[in-house]
Parts: sequence; C-alpha cells; structure tokens
Amino acid sequence: MDDLDRRLINRLQLGLPLVRQPWQALALELGSSSDELLDRLHELLNDGVLTRFGPMFDVDRLGGAFTLAALAVPEARFEAVTERLAAMPEVAHNYRREHHLNMWFVLACASEQAISESLLRIERLTGLVPLNLPKEETYHVGLYFPV
Repeated sequence: MDDLDRRLINRLQLGLPLVRQPWQALALELGSSSDELLDRLHELLNDGVLTRFGPMFDVDRLGGAFTLAALAVPEARFEAVTERLAAMPEVAHNYRREHHLNMWFVLACASEQAISESLLRIERLTGLVPLNLPKEETYHVGLYFPV
C-alpha cells in the first residue's frame, strides 16, 4: 500500500462527494485519475485490504428489518460455519468474538418474519441455535480509522 492508497482509504471513509461525477471530483482532490482510483479500490478489495465498499442503508426506514445474532460455534467448525453464513445474502456482517458465543452476525431482511425464517435456516444448516439480539434503540456513531 502506497501513499495514494492510504489517502484514498482515508478519504473514502468520509463518503463520496455528492456530485454528478464523484470519482472525477476525488481524482482532482487526490491528484490522480478516476480510472486509477477505481483500479486501486478494486485492488484493495481483491487483496483483502478492504473487505467491503458500498452504501449503508437504514433498513428500518426502507421498511425492512435487521437484528444482531450470535452463535456458540465449536472451534473445529468455525471456518465451515463462517463460510455458510457468508454465503447467505441476508448476513451483512460476521465477527469472531472471544466469548462462548464466539460468532456474532447481523441479519438484514425484508421483514421480521424473514428474520425469524433466516434464524431457523441457520439453525438447520449449522445445528447450532442462534441467539437473537434485536435492537432496542438506534445510536449513530461516526467512525474514522486513519490509515
């Protein structure tokens, strides 16, 4: 990762400019070209330096539902269960925790019923019973990790 990669990552954490040609605006700001920035973004994603790039949606405001859930996964099965959950489009995030409930994940679905169905499907696929931890209150925290 070079200086331009670092500046690109730092700038993208602040959001894209709300203009007709955001990549051109970023290119001017960072002293590059839009093609080069997009190529670098794809390389950072392909190399695993970045795991995700995309919009964040407020599922509730769009009429959907989401929940935080957790599983107690035997260590020998952790990678296999991770792959199963990663293959589910409704699993938005999946984290390892140092706790007996060692796998935490976010489900984003079209409805509360779909959340329930997804949790049952996870139980059938893994043989493990998910703990459903629906949100009680929304907090917005702006995170920025300078690189």
